[in-house]
Amino acid sequence: MIKYILCCALFLSPVTFFGGSRAMASLKFELSLSPIVSNTPLTGRMFLIITRSESPEPRLQVARYGPQILGIDVEQLTPGKAVVIDGRTLGYPIKTLEDLPAGEYYIQGVFNKYTRFNRSDGHVLWMHMDQWEGQNWRRSPGNFFSEVQKITLDPKKKQTIQVQATQVIPPIEIPEDTKWVKRIKIQSDMLTAFWGHPVFIGATVLLPEGYDQHPDVYYPTVYEQGHFSLRSPFRFERDENLTTSWKGHNFPRFIAITIQHPTPYFDDSYAVNTANNGPYGDAIHQELIPEIERRFRVIREPYARVLTGGSTGGWESFALQVFYPDFYGGTWSFAPDPLDFRNVEGINIYEDVNAFYKVHDWYTVPTANTRFHTNGEVRLTSEQRNLMELTHGTKGRSGQQLDIWSAVHGPVGDDGYFKPLFNKRTGEIDAEVAQYWKENYDLRYHLEKNWASIGPKLVGKLHIISGQMDNYYLNVGVYHMEAFLEGTRDPYYAGSITYGARGSHGWRPYTRSQLLQIMAEHITKQAPPDAKTQAWKY
Repeated sequence: MIKYILCCALFLSPVTFFGGSRAMASLKFELSLSPIVSNTPLTGRMFLIITRSESPEPRLQVARYGPQILGIDVEQLTPGKAVVIDGRTLGYPIKTLEDLPAGEYYIQGVFNKYTRFNRSDGHVLWMHMDQWEGQNWRRSPGNFFSEVQKITLDPKKKQTIQVQATQVIPPIEIPEDTKWVKRIKIQSDMLTAFWGHPVFIGATVLLPEGYDQHPDVYYPTVYEQGHFSLRSPFRFERDENLTTSWKGHNFPRFIAITIQHPTPYFDDSYAVNTANNGPYGDAIHQELIPEIERRFRVIREPYARVLTGGSTGGWESFALQVFYPDFYGGTWSFAPDPLDFRNVEGINIYEDVNAFYKVHDWYTVPTANTRFHTNGEVRLTSEQRNLMELTHGTKGRSGQQLDIWSAVHGPVGDDGYFKPLFNKRTGEIDAEVAQYWKENYDLRYHLEKNWASIGPKLVGKLHIISGQMDNYYLNVGVYHMEAFLEGTRDPYYAGSITYGARGSHGWRPYTRSQLLQIMAEHITKQAPPDAKTQAWKY
């Protein structure tokens, strides 16, 4: 039997579960770091993954609906010192080892390294520094992991299992530039100053057919927003329909761009200035985009800059159009994250007193977080989803969805980490934090409050596409946004909202090629009279 020790310094006070304290189980794991992988004390979070299958290796099976994981914070861990994971350690989807069914399993340990950030606001934070993997501790270069071990577990019997991290995740391999795809990565002075540590942002640029053969042509740009990825925009190499259109004749020529902007909280900053993440909006618009426009022949006019994206990218593309109405000429936002905070994956942050359940007179009902779009069956409750996030990381360091929303939309807490919208253990909502969310990032409320000044700049520019059976209930925010936009006057918004009657989170009414043609028509229509729009339609 192979042994692994994942060593971690500990915050080993007894864990209090949602239902109270539980005694230590007989089954325990001792995890440590081998001196081979580290010879200095480290702060971070230690994970134990327990799976029923060997392939892919357990750490790569971890997901929203993945296998059993347990996690514990460690502080200044020295090599060889054991960290104990036992019945007191919080886990997901099963809260405690005591409730794990007896049987044969595969186990693996992973240590997620944290970096010290001396932030410009005076706070000192320990968080994971992205290594250009997209804030993913399972794959992050420099993190440590053990080999996979097959064992028989019985939580009712006394058993101690040692797990040692002996391997290091290697650096990310950056794809090489090609004729079509180019990449940029720069250190942001603004973000580096905010975090007190070097912070990088970047872009992947897809050039149009004939770019080199038409040196005098300048092109419109489409910014595709979304989660961190080093793939080419619009899945250029993978979408055969798009690739054929892009290279074909008489297709509108764009320079398509995706932006990389991971933060210590998430794989994506949401592209706006925030109290917890820093000035990402300024960094993107004052540092990165000017560099893109310096290197490539883009039309540097608002009418020729358009936006799109789905989910996280759906919110970003809509928010950027709203917050920078003079910079962009239109957005097509698919399945956007909550545009109105009366439904944040099931939570009404203004009316609910608890994020985990709804109160209906004499009875309470668990708040649904995720559903199957085919029949509406609930797949995860809000409490389950937040248990998963808390297992991945305390103080908002899970790298997961609810935590990044709190980091983006919320204020800074007394300890320097974000002040949470609700207690991750009890679900109790903080009404003051909810009001902060509303005043700063509720996009429907922002438009309503400021329509007289920004409405004239947004006429014809706002386009939302949503399935009405969105798996995360994001269509509800679209309904609220639609109610406001359709009621606008002086001016009327003159955009569009398109629904798929039984559409899921990934529902799309048209292909990427068709979307680009729609954008080209929009750009041509709003271009100034002297614009040479035929130049990029060869």
